[in-house]
Amino acid sequence: MKKIILSGEIPGILAYADNQPIAWCSVAPRDKFPSLDRSRVLKRVDDLPVWSIVCFYIARDYRHKGLSVRLLKEAKKYCKARNVEILEGYPTEPRKDLMPDAFAWTGLSSAFKQAGFKEVARRSATRPIMRCRLK
Repeated sequence: MKKIILSGEIPGILAYADNQPIAWCSVAPRDKFPSLDRSRVLKRVDDLPVWSIVCFYIARDYRHKGLSVRLLKEAKKYCKARNVEILEGYPTEPRKDLMPDAFAWTGLSSAFKQAGFKEVARRSATRPIMRCRLK
């Protein structure tokens, strides 16, 4: 995070409570995340230009309160204002009703669905690729 901020790049979407940062959603052009293309599960679906949501952080006291859905909706607004046509995410789909928070850092597919994303590919039982068309 420090490296991103020092470079002058926008690190994504931040949420605040009482003037304190409580949550973060990483969003940027997919090309900023070269490790995605090295993954057999998360490799490109097609050659369309997309922006990617790759990570969330939500402070412990604010988890399980719908904040990830709000962050996703704000990420959509942010991208729309930058003329992004397709926003893509790589959430986890838990095999059980509840999973440890430490494993939910890419977001949950249920939150992406609530924010208007649709599954476009699945190369793993627990990792769909989900997209939202912004135009």
